[in-house]
Amino acid sequence: MATMRLIVNPAAGRGQAAQLEPQVCRILEGLGVPFEVQRTARPNEAIHLAEQASLNGCRPVVAVGGDGTVNEVLNGLVRAHANGGPVGTLAVIPAGSGNDFEYMLRRTDGLEEACRRLAEGRVRLIDVGRVNERYFANGVGIGFDAVVNVVSRRHRRLRGLPLYLLALLETVFIYYKAPMMTVTYDGGEFSAPMLMISAMNGRRFGGGFLVTPQAEIDDSLLDLCLARKVSRPEILRMIPLFIRGTHTHQAAVRMVRSRRLVVESEDGLASHVDGEIFTQDARRLEIEILPRRLNIVG
Repeated sequence: MATMRLIVNPAAGRGQAAQLEPQVCRILEGLGVPFEVQRTARPNEAIHLAEQASLNGCRPVVAVGGDGTVNEVLNGLVRAHANGGPVGTLAVIPAGSGNDFEYMLRRTDGLEEACRRLAEGRVRLIDVGRVNERYFANGVGIGFDAVVNVVSRRHRRLRGLPLYLLALLETVFIYYKAPMMTVTYDGGEFSAPMLMISAMNGRRFGGGFLVTPQAEIDDSLLDLCLARKVSRPEILRMIPLFIRGTHTHQAAVRMVRSRRLVVESEDGLASHVDGEIFTQDARRLEIEILPRRLNIVG
C-alpha cells in the first residue's frame, strides 16, 4: 500500500490547519492508515512537496489547508505528471477561510468522516483548469471579485463569508472601476466594461457565493459567469442573489459553458486563482479546461 502524504499549511485558515493537525493524525492512526506529514514554511512550497511526493509514489497527497493549499498541491501533482510521472491522487482536509473546492465535493460531514474517506481510498477522475501557466481546481476570478480578494488580505481577524462580505462592501464604495475587456470563448466574442468574469470548474467562491451553481468538476467544460458593469446600488442588490445562486437570469449576467476563454484588457486586470491573488495588472489571460486530468479521493 502506498504511503499517504499529508501536506499541512500551518498558516491556512488563520492557523486553523495547525490546530487541526494533531487531531487528524490521531484519527488516521486510529484507522490504521500509514501516513507521513510535511509542513510548509513559505508560499508555493507545497507545489514542490506535492510534486516530489507524487514522484515518490505517495497515494494520495493530502492538502491540509484552504483553497490556496489545494491549488499548490494540485499544481505539484500536475507538474509531476507532465514530467513523466503518473497521474497523481489528490485528497483534501479543509482547514481554510473559504474551503470552496471542498464545498464542490459536497463535504459537510466533519473531520472524522473526511479522514475515513482517506482510509477508504475511493477515487474519481476530475477536470483541471489552466490559466496561463497555472493550474486550478475550483476557478479563476477576474475583475471585481479579484479586487475583493486583494482587499480581504487587509483583515486578519475574520474568515469565510463574513470576511468576503466586509471586503466586498469596501470594494464597492472605495476601490473598484470596471475595466473594458475583450472576451473570447467558444462561439462568442464581445468587448464591454465588465464588472467581473468567473471561469469555474467548481460552483462557489468567497466562502459562500454560488457564482456558477450548475458547474460540475467532471463535465469537460468551464462554467462562465460574465457580469457587465452595473451601478453601485445594483451591485448591492445583486449580492444576495450571488449568495443564493439566483443571479443567473439577471440582465447584466451571461452564463456560458466553454472549453476555452481569453480575456484581454489595456486597463490591466486583477485576477485570483482558487482564491489566491494571481495578477493585479494583467493584459491577457488564457484559460482552458483539461478534461479528466487528476484523481481525487471521494
